[in-house]
Amino acid sequence: MAFTTKMLINGKLVDGDRTLEVKDPATRDTVAVVACASESQALAAVAAAKVAQPDWERLGWNARAQLLLAYADAIQQRAPELAEAMVREQGKPLAEAQGEVSYTEAFVRHFAGLTLPVEVIQNDDKGRIEVMRKALGVVVGISPWNFPALVPAAKLAPAILAGNTVVLKPAPTTPICALMLGEIAQSIFPAGVVNVVTDQNDLGSLLTSHPDVAKVTFTGSTATGRKIMANGSATLKRLTLELGGNDAAIVLDDVAVEAVADKIYQAAFYNAGQACLAIKRVYAHRAIYSTLCDAIAARASAAISGHGLEQSTQIGPIQNAAQFAKAKHYISAGEREGQIIAGGTVVEGKGFFVRPTVVRNIEDGSELVDQEQFSPVLPIIRIADAEDGLARANRSEYGLGGSVWSSDAARARSIAARLQSGTVWVNQHLSFGPNIPFAGAKQSGIGVEWTEHGLAEFTQLSVVNESY
Repeated sequence: MAFTTKMLINGKLVDGDRTLEVKDPATRDTVAVVACASESQALAAVAAAKVAQPDWERLGWNARAQLLLAYADAIQQRAPELAEAMVREQGKPLAEAQGEVSYTEAFVRHFAGLTLPVEVIQNDDKGRIEVMRKALGVVVGISPWNFPALVPAAKLAPAILAGNTVVLKPAPTTPICALMLGEIAQSIFPAGVVNVVTDQNDLGSLLTSHPDVAKVTFTGSTATGRKIMANGSATLKRLTLELGGNDAAIVLDDVAVEAVADKIYQAAFYNAGQACLAIKRVYAHRAIYSTLCDAIAARASAAISGHGLEQSTQIGPIQNAAQFAKAKHYISAGEREGQIIAGGTVVEGKGFFVRPTVVRNIEDGSELVDQEQFSPVLPIIRIADAEDGLARANRSEYGLGGSVWSSDAARARSIAARLQSGTVWVNQHLSFGPNIPFAGAKQSGIGVEWTEHGLAEFTQLSVVNESY
C-alpha cells in the first residue's frame, strides 16, 4: 500500500525541506520516504497554530466536540490502513496493531463526550464567584515509537477539545501513523488547528523552548523529560510528562500459578516488552518461585516470533537499532548476573528480533532489575514475603505502574495501597482506558492524562469574582 508521506502545516499537506527514511524493523527494508521538517517549517507550524487558536477557542465547546466525533469516524474508516502502516513501521503483530487503532478511535470518541462545566461557588446577594476553564494556547505534543497512533491521538483530542491548537511531533522511526492522522485531520479541522511535523530528533528543543508554545505534552524517557522541563523553564510552560517506568509485579505465595503466569507473561511481553506500563520485573514469593519461573519460561519458549503481518506471529521485532542494542545489553546482564531459562538469543536475519527472555536467580542491583529494559527480557526475583517484595518494589526511582497478585483480594489490596505507583493493579496488569486517570509517581512523570483530570491539564483555571 502507498503510505502518507506529507506533513500537515496550516491546513496544507506539504513536503519537507528534508526527507526521512522509514524502515520496517522486521526486515530493515525501507517502508517509505516521508517528509521531514526543517527549522523554518517547524516554526511555521507553531505560527499557524498561534494564528488559528483564538478563532478555534471562540468556536465553542460543543462545535469542537462534534468535529472530534467526525475525526473519530474518519479514523474508524481508515482503520485497516492505519493498522497495516503500524505493523510496517513499528513491528507489532497485526492483531495488536488493530487493537491500538481501535483504542485510538475510542480515546478520541471518549474525549469528545467530556466537558469541564463552569463551577459556581457563590451566588447570593453579596456576589457571584465562578470557576471556569480557558484554553492555554498552542500545545506541542511529542510522541514515542511504541504506540504511534494511540499516543498522538490521546494528546491531540483533549488539547483541541479544550480550545487549544496543536503541533504534533512523532518519533522519527515511526512517523507514518501520525502523518496519516494529520492527513485525516486536514479535511475536518480548520487550518492551523492541527499541525504534524517530523524531524530527525533535532527539532525537539526548538519546539519545547518556543515562546509561543504554552504547553508541552510528552511521552518518552525520563532523561528526555528532564531536558523538556529545562527547555520550558524560561517561560514556565505547562507540562504533562509521561516518562519511564519499571513496573513491578509482586506475586504472593497463595496464587494459582498457571493462571497468574499467563497474565504476567502477556503483560510483560506485550508489544515485545516495549510498553511503558508493561511488567518489567517480577518479585515472586519463595514458596512458588521456581514453579512460577518455569511456567513463565515455558510460555516464552513457545512464543512465535515473526513479521507482524504473518498470521502466526505472536511477538514482533524490537522497533529500532538503538533499542535492539539495549536489549542485547540487558540479555548480557542477565547472563552475567542471573540464569537465563528461556530465550536469551537474537534471531538471525535482517530484522531486530529478540526471543522472549526470562531470567531467574537475579537480584536487585543488577541493571536488568533496576533499569527500564523496554524489551522482551524479564527478570524474576525471589522474595521472602510480601513485605520484602513491597520494599524492593518501592526502592525504585520509578513509579508508573505496579501490580499485586494473590488469591486473597483483601491481602493484595493491603499491599497495593502502599505500592508507590501512579497506577496499581490487583490480580491484573495493563488494564487502562480513557475513562481511567493515568499519572506517574516519582521520576515516572508529572501531571495526569485521560479523563476530566487529564482534560483539565490543557486549560487555565480562571476565577471570575463579581461583587453586587
